Amino acid sequence: MTLFEIKEEEKKGNWARFIISPLDQGFGNTLGISLRRVLLGSLSGAAITKVSVAGVKHQFSTLKGMKEDVLDFLLNLKRARFSYQGEKPVKLTLSAKTAGEVKVSDIKLPATVKAANGDMVLANLAKGGKLEAEMELSSGVGYEAAEDRPTETIGEISLDAVFSPVLRVSYKVEETRVGRLTNYDKLTMEITTDGTITPKEALLEGSKILTSYLTQIISPKKVEKKEEVVLGSTMGAVGKLSVEEIGLPTRVANSLYKGGFDTVEKLVAATKEDLAKIRNLGEKSLKIIKVALAEKGVEFNA
Repeated sequence: MTLFEIKEEEKKGNWARFIISPLDQGFGNTLGISLRRVLLGSLSGAAITKVSVAGVKHQFSTLKGMKEDVLDFLLNLKRARFSYQGEKPVKLTLSAKTAGEVKVSDIKLPATVKAANGDMVLANLAKGGKLEAEMELSSGVGYEAAEDRPTETIGEISLDAVFSPVLRVSYKVEETRVGRLTNYDKLTMEITTDGTITPKEALLEGSKILTSYLTQIISPKKVEKKEEVVLGSTMGAVGKLSVEEIGLPTRVANSLYKGGFDTVEKLVAATKEDLAKIRNLGEKSLKIIKVALAEKGVEFNA
């Protein structure tokens, strides 16, 4: 392996250009393709996933005193960028009663959250107008459609979420010279982020993710397989029923399916810790599950 250098050649705001050189022939494309893929789709970030606006029942409404439609306001919220490292969703609040621009910086944030584009305008209020909203900020990776987070709460609107903190990545590979030899690669990468992390931090984080995958190939860690508890013999036909067939609400059943608990016997074998990892499955949902199983004569202890 030829030793190479990484230089941050130029930087402007959330954009930076890096030169990685000299690389053995072919490794310019190998690193460029791999890093670009990881940077665009595998870095974690935060986004607003749910919104409730006072006086609004659905996203196609209008709000008295706000110049934008509610849909435009929601689209602007999708572009609001926040730095947040926590695993559990957090609540954000917005209360604007003064005529003029309502900006991201007007959102009240907990100490663990920081806005990256505070000057961005979310809406414009006329005299006497009022905008009050509650939002849920979640951390994640890549993109998540609003349809994957259904809500049964009236007035609560799910948003499509783009979690990736990297907006654009481009690269090019050129020949470079080492002494008299010219068959080496020079990789030039340009990275633009949303401001929640710097381009250099993004490059380092992407490299760590690639390294973790390669390390598993070099020094594989044993994957522990959980033993499945066979309950069919004691539960009979009930154990083979799907979670939809026991009368659970569609939202709860869908969450269980995504978590891998698609049958009654799998559900009963689950621990409370297993179920706690499933998105949108809280204490209220567990009570609904317990009642549905009790009606089938099955005890649920999670």
